[in-house]
Amino acid sequence: MTSVTKPETCTMVIFGAAGDLTKRLLVPALYNLAQTGLIPDEFSLVGVDIGEFTAEQWTESLHHMLRSFTHDVGSEDEISEVDAKSWSLLTQQVFYVQGDFTQEECFAKLGRTLTEIEGNRKGPANRLFYLAVADRFFASIVAGLGTAGLVRNEIDAWRRVIIEKPFGHDLESAKALNTAVLRSVTESQVYRIDHFLGKENVQNIMALRFANGLFEPLWNRDHIDHVQITVAETVGVEARGKFYEQTGALRDMVPNHVFQLVGMIAMEPPVGFSADAVRNKKFEVFSAIRPVRAADVVRAQYSAGSINGHACFSYRDESNVSKDSNIETYVALRLAIDNWRWAGVPFFIRTGKRMACRMTEIAIVFKRAPLTTFQDTPIATLPPSTLVLRIQPDEGVAHEFQVKRPGPTVDVSPVTMDFRYSDWFPPAPNVGYETLLFDCMMGDQTLFQRADMVEAAWRVVEPLLNDWSCEKTEIKKYEAGSEGPSAADVLIGGGDLGRNWRPVALNGAPRCL
Repeated sequence: MTSVTKPETCTMVIFGAAGDLTKRLLVPALYNLAQTGLIPDEFSLVGVDIGEFTAEQWTESLHHMLRSFTHDVGSEDEISEVDAKSWSLLTQQVFYVQGDFTQEECFAKLGRTLTEIEGNRKGPANRLFYLAVADRFFASIVAGLGTAGLVRNEIDAWRRVIIEKPFGHDLESAKALNTAVLRSVTESQVYRIDHFLGKENVQNIMALRFANGLFEPLWNRDHIDHVQITVAETVGVEARGKFYEQTGALRDMVPNHVFQLVGMIAMEPPVGFSADAVRNKKFEVFSAIRPVRAADVVRAQYSAGSINGHACFSYRDESNVSKDSNIETYVALRLAIDNWRWAGVPFFIRTGKRMACRMTEIAIVFKRAPLTTFQDTPIATLPPSTLVLRIQPDEGVAHEFQVKRPGPTVDVSPVTMDFRYSDWFPPAPNVGYETLLFDCMMGDQTLFQRADMVEAAWRVVEPLLNDWSCEKTEIKKYEAGSEGPSAADVLIGGGDLGRNWRPVALNGAPRCL
């Protein structure tokens, strides 16, 4: 078993300390790292927010929230106690700074707190700043940190900034944000986080491809007919109607989450697994994707329906949503990657809310073998061989292929070989941020986006956003609890090319329970 190096002494500063992201994901992830011994021995946690709290009150609120969101692995039962030793390690030094992110005094107070912390402990004055705030604050916070001198690297200490999505709302805003951020910090200090890349089976893609002689020789246009990527959610917009009205499914999911999956699947083998080697190959993929136009896309919005027997409102009846909204809650795209490996192999992407099941999967659909041997048999109607990477909720890899049924006649049937992480490895608490936070502390940027990658992804969808801004046609509809609009079946080929979307279901079941 490979030993893991523990991060150096550091202080983690969370802007948006009282927010939902901090309480539901960041602190539970840090707690899980503490349980596995992967936070520094000397660790300080500083919360920054506009609310008036003492450090003790903030700590108690985090503890209460952690009790609510920490569960026994594999169980839905709430536990009432948090492991005291792990919690003590995480909260050995907790501080709270009350202040307005847009005011200089906030950063002056933060600077005094950091000086106090670093003057009273051993080890380097390493600082990790996490921007768990609305994106409108990103540029001003980084500028404030720069003006106050809080992100200036020193010979014996690093300073890093983690920025959540959305990183821009289009190409122009992404460029502007990159420019603003890089006035105060260098690219090597910026960690643009995407929690999709914290999922175990996403990180497994490179191991699956490049560590197995079985797969890599087949991973090209000679053997693969097409690739499907599905990110389906059962939830609606919840309380985010105001945000979603300005965003929509495309902006919310495609240039970030989904393109990260495309990059992992389509990238060329890197010369090594250094951050730049891997990210260079992903950037090449994004640069090779042909800009998407309206003819390559189906956009739709959910109407009223039901999911597992529970009635669901239509999108237009959700709170803070316009009654004549034309914002998409579902989008399906056909991507073309213009390079040697993938020329002529379409990548079909779909993502939507209020769908039949919560699932994220990547399906590598192989070309059919010549059927001359099986003339006048039903084999031509069977599905093609497919390699399925399940990202969530049941992480694993399945290979679907054809075998002969037992008996005297040639009767072929599809079967599945299935690998599940839960069958082979001991379960561990994970909210999806553990690996990413650990990598930030270790200075590994492999799973984080560079400025050029962000801009390249927006460049692909920019023509589509321009088309939509001029389009006045009524948006398509799909019933809540369905697999999406019928127009998406036409996009993938409608069966004429032997291509069909895979069911939005877990493990082949018609609906998830």
